[in-house]
Amino acid sequence: MVPNPPSAPSDAQLDQVKEAVRALLHQPDYDDGSAGPILVRLAWHSAGTYCATTNTGGSNGAGMRYEQEGGDPANAGLQHARAFLEPIKKRFPWITYADLWTLAATVAIKEMGGPEVTWSGGRTDFTDESKIPPRGRLPDAAQGADHLRFIFYRMGFNDQEIVALSGAHNLGRCHSENSGFEGKWVNQPTRFSNQYFKLLLVNDWKKKKLDNGLEQFVYVDEEVELEDNEEPEELMMLPTDISLLSDPKFKIWVERYAEDKDLFFDHFSRVFAKLLELGIRRDASGKVVNDENTEGGYRSAPKKSDVAQAPQDHGPGQIGHEARSLQKENENFQQRKMGAKL
Repeated sequence: MVPNPPSAPSDAQLDQVKEAVRALLHQPDYDDGSAGPILVRLAWHSAGTYCATTNTGGSNGAGMRYEQEGGDPANAGLQHARAFLEPIKKRFPWITYADLWTLAATVAIKEMGGPEVTWSGGRTDFTDESKIPPRGRLPDAAQGADHLRFIFYRMGFNDQEIVALSGAHNLGRCHSENSGFEGKWVNQPTRFSNQYFKLLLVNDWKKKKLDNGLEQFVYVDEEVELEDNEEPEELMMLPTDISLLSDPKFKIWVERYAEDKDLFFDHFSRVFAKLLELGIRRDASGKVVNDENTEGGYRSAPKKSDVAQAPQDHGPGQIGHEARSLQKENENFQQRKMGAKL
């Protein structure tokens, strides 16, 4: 244990970080115009490695900074989320990556019209990959209900919580170059709602085989009035989404959340807060008492070196700056926006 270890940031400091996250959410040149959905996915994937049996993985450590976790195919594309948050980390170097990634998701959910998610800080950053859990702990979207239970029961969730967490698919879209799947679940993927459950129930989802061999389910509203030469937009569902309908215990909650937005918001806020605490142990005062926290205190890691310091330290997308091309696009957009104001 180090003498006088650094302590977690104050509420006033965190308010500054929250405001900075709000300011970066609007990204007209990225996806559907918002960084919010991918920030939510970053937090979920950083926590979703938890195993209750072995008490390993979870939201402590920000292990995705290392190739062993960041290079997991299930995390493909999340370098964009980390790149979005890097300027905030540079501006507020005292906050840990582990706290920043999870806090940013709660801010994004609220700003996109979702519920308030209770969040507590104090996570530290790993200094190496020794405590990073093995790959393969995140869901495979090509599977069904049994797979969902295997993955989420391992984390300590029940059937109701599995369905509530699936409601995060109200946000964002899939990209074939990342997950292999393509498209968005709902018409407005930057607005948090219970639309995902409504569409899951009422639309006639048809199986579609993609060029890469994967199968997803699609729906096209043929009755929507389109402009000349405009193609109707296709919505999609993953096999794991459709399994929520085929499994009676899951379907009960799909129906309840489709009918009652307030109930869904309440349950989602609770289960997402639980997700962000996976792998975190706190004392009666709320202080994190994981071994690495007790030994080193609130340890905020600096930005990783642009040059790998050890074999397998970086994956190809992590050398230099993660998602450098995306960062450049965002900088160009900001310059155009500032030029328009002059």
